[in-house]
Amino acid sequence: MDVETAPNPVAVPEAGRPLRVLAIANQKGGVGKTTTAINLGTALAAVGESVLLIDSDPQGNASTGLGVHRSARKVTMYDVYVGDKTLEQAAMRTALPGLDLAASDADLSGLEMELAASPRRSYRLRDALSALRATGKYTYVLIDCPPSLNLLTVNAMTGADAVFVPLQTEFFALEGLTQLMRTIELVRGSLNPALEIQGVVLTMYDRRNSLSEQVARDVREHFGDTVYETVIPRNVRVSEAPSYGKPVLIYDLKCAGSQAYLQLAREVVRRERDRRAKVQ
Repeated sequence: MDVETAPNPVAVPEAGRPLRVLAIANQKGGVGKTTTAINLGTALAAVGESVLLIDSDPQGNASTGLGVHRSARKVTMYDVYVGDKTLEQAAMRTALPGLDLAASDADLSGLEMELAASPRRSYRLRDALSALRATGKYTYVLIDCPPSLNLLTVNAMTGADAVFVPLQTEFFALEGLTQLMRTIELVRGSLNPALEIQGVVLTMYDRRNSLSEQVARDVREHFGDTVYETVIPRNVRVSEAPSYGKPVLIYDLKCAGSQAYLQLAREVVRRERDRRAKVQ
């Protein structure tokens, strides 16, 4: 990854700010969830935040998309979930300053059966995050969840402060979002009462397509201010970047997709700043 092409930081995180953990989730596949995890994490680092991206999907696409070869994944999230390693031990530096990665591999696919009879199996990631919070090392943790409701997704939502939802602007979007909201309510009711919906971001948006416009209007009418103003356009450079093991901001900083993710990162930071001001 060529860090020389990374955008210059434009902000410095506030000293002593508590860690904010966001689970990037959608039970529907193909919505740009992993792409958003990679590029939002990169963009947050580019605007001065200190970020850990947790790849909690057995496919390991977030790890691959950041250029981390499988042979380089010596300590993975599997080791964290089974209790052999801490999150701090699993975190590896990426080529982008300010962005670390806790990688995934195929071992995660058997975790549900392996932990079937284990105590606190839904709290494994929360416990690991509690130790990480005490270090003060990061301002954001982003958890890339698998596109299904399984033990990994439940762990992510149990350990997170809030859920960040990428939503593709296509016909079945609202149906998939309704299912996700039911899952969030279930987790909130039994495992994590404080879980919030941090925001919904519209992805793969095509201004030339009347369906994209209609879905965007419907989602904004239904969820109001929860939906981000920034939309992520359908962009060839965003699709190409993972095959080079690079976030799109490194692959092509000037493309529409990169600029949208930078704008989204600034909006995330602004929204979080407003949230903190309200609770103080």
